[in-house]
Amino acid sequence: MNLRADRPDSLHYRLCAGAMLLSRTGQVWVGRRIDTPNAWQMPQGGIDAGEEPAAAALRELHEETGSDNVALLAEAKSWLTYDLPPALAAKAWGGKYRGQMQKWFAFRFLGNDGEIDIHGVEKPEFEAWRWVDIADLPGLIVDFKRPVYEALVVEFSQLSGVAATSGSAETNC
Repeated sequence: MNLRADRPDSLHYRLCAGAMLLSRTGQVWVGRRIDTPNAWQMPQGGIDAGEEPAAAALRELHEETGSDNVALLAEAKSWLTYDLPPALAAKAWGGKYRGQMQKWFAFRFLGNDGEIDIHGVEKPEFEAWRWVDIADLPGLIVDFKRPVYEALVVEFSQLSGVAATSGSAETNC
């Protein structure tokens, strides 16, 4: 993983925006991916041509959770990159990219859990979701993305408003 203040060579990385959604109690929203058993992650996705990263993060959040009832809290200082494992890189996105270059944003969720509808979105990516303690994020993500999540925990942990501990909150499907 590379932590850079500037944008690395985007010809080799797919531009992506991510959203860390924090509950009022300071826990983080994660969804369990449909296509990867036992893989949890925060909302993220590609940045469209001409789209600003913050707008992309908000769009992806809505597309994947069904809600955009949020307030922006912070933007990550740097772009974060990860490389896909070689076998996956040959298949993902037509083999065009070695990985993703991501700009992350932290949002406070202003709604209630009933507003989140992962099954009613146009293209569901998650089969279940839950709130977890911020310290638990790196242990939930696939190995090759773990350094990105570790960096996000360091950068955004003060926004959770609670000490990072282990354990997760209720599971909502």
